[in-house]
Amino acid sequence: MAGPRQECEVEIRVRYAETDAMGYLHHAQYFVYFEIGRTELLRSNGIAYRDMEEMGIFYVVARLSCKYKLPARYDDRLMLITRTERMTPVMVEHSYRILRDGATLTEGASTLVSVGRNGRPLALPEDVYNRLVGVAAPPGGH
Repeated sequence: MAGPRQECEVEIRVRYAETDAMGYLHHAQYFVYFEIGRTELLRSNGIAYRDMEEMGIFYVVARLSCKYKLPARYDDRLMLITRTERMTPVMVEHSYRILRDGATLTEGASTLVSVGRNGRPLALPEDVYNRLVGVAAPPGGH
C-alpha cells in the first residue's frame, strides 16, 4: 500500500469576479485558493473535511502567510501545489505555490490547529491521524 499523499496539485482558472479594479486576482482570493488546496489534499488521502466536522473536529487557522511575486489576471490558468510540511495530532503545517506556465506567482504557508466544538485543541482520532501520516492499521484492525 502506498503511503499518504503529502502533495496535491489543483488547476484553477481565475474567474472575473475574483479580480480587482486593475484586473488582477484580488489579494484575498489567494487564501481561498489555499483552502481549496488543503481540502483537496485531505480528500486525496480519503478524508473529507465534512466528515471531520461531523465527528466534531474542526481545523482553525492559527497562522497564514502569502508572498506575492507576480500577479495573476482574469482567465489565467493556474496550478496550485499544496504540500504537508509537518503534522502532529493537533497541528498541521502546509506550504503553497501558485504557478502560471511554470513561473511561481505566489508562495504561502499555513498552520492549522485541530479543535473540538468548544474551540479547544483536540487531537485527531488515532485512525485519522495514522492515515494522514502513513501508519498502517494493525493486522485485523480497521
